[in-house]
Amino acid sequence: MAIHLSELSTRLGEEWAGDADPLIASIAPLDEAGPGALSFLANPRYRAQLATTRASALILGPADRDATTLPRIVARNPYAAYARAAQVLYPASPCRPGVHPSAWVDPAASVHALACVEAGASIAAGVVVGARARIASGCALAEGSEIGEDCVLHPGVVVYPGCRIGARSILHAGTVIGADGFGFAPDQGHWVKIPQVGGVRIGADVEIGANTTVDRGALADTVIGDGVKIDNQVQVGHNVRIGAHTVIAGCVGIAGSARIGERCRIGGAAGILGHLEIADDVEVSPFSLVTRSIRVAGKYTGGVPAQDHAAWLQNAARFRHLARLESRLEALERRLGAAAGSGSSDSRGDTP
Repeated sequence: MAIHLSELSTRLGEEWAGDADPLIASIAPLDEAGPGALSFLANPRYRAQLATTRASALILGPADRDATTLPRIVARNPYAAYARAAQVLYPASPCRPGVHPSAWVDPAASVHALACVEAGASIAAGVVVGARARIASGCALAEGSEIGEDCVLHPGVVVYPGCRIGARSILHAGTVIGADGFGFAPDQGHWVKIPQVGGVRIGADVEIGANTTVDRGALADTVIGDGVKIDNQVQVGHNVRIGAHTVIAGCVGIAGSARIGERCRIGGAAGILGHLEIADDVEVSPFSLVTRSIRVAGKYTGGVPAQDHAAWLQNAARFRHLARLESRLEALERRLGAAAGSGSSDSRGDTP
């Protein structure tokens, strides 16, 4: 859609500045924008591009309000303002109520009249689908699952029995909610499967990326709080609890019964061992392995940065001998300490 900059600023609740009120039809980066495009400056390293951009208007922070003469929206958080502007300019396609003829809906399911069920979807007995929810093609909702109002389930999402998804949540293609947790008991060299009888509870305004899996609990539920954002190909083990508004980047693995606080940031490919607790407002760097509970907010990093292969081989060889080197160092420190003590005593003995 196209919208005048003044109207867009009003909808965003931000200040409008400049001598013109251009019609905005798209958003583009500073170096690629052309007439009719809105661009933004959120990172100061791109400030020099303000002089050459061909955008019709900009979103800037208060510190940069006078850095250009172009029409502009002055926002306290330019990046968030850009995100909201994109929502206005690129609205999601509306849900067209109804059930496609090729979808299968059990007579004992409850699908709201304003919900949209697309081709090839399967909805079992006891399922509840809320108003304006969109169930895309190929989705499978098992017995007793619940989908809240205004949810979007993209193609191929699978929701196992008894799982609940809160209002306005978005699940991308291939997401699996409620598969069995990895629970097996050892017995004389064999593994005895532990039935996973818990469920999964997902709060409101959650977004889960493509091919991410959230396992059901062994006894109690796996719980994902309101506003949590999870990237693609993340594994959430059984009985994990993730606090509200935490964000988790791609390829993270979270083992069973870990508890993650609110507003945490978990970097890509990080690993969190089972039964650990992570406090609120913790940031875990990408590729870090969390092996102990984190009880104080802050940024945590664990891992070895990439380096020249020959240097890595040398360091790896030395690493194998760290325990022996530590023992030798401790023995040397004891000898030096004993010698220092002996010399100090002799010196005092010679004093008149």
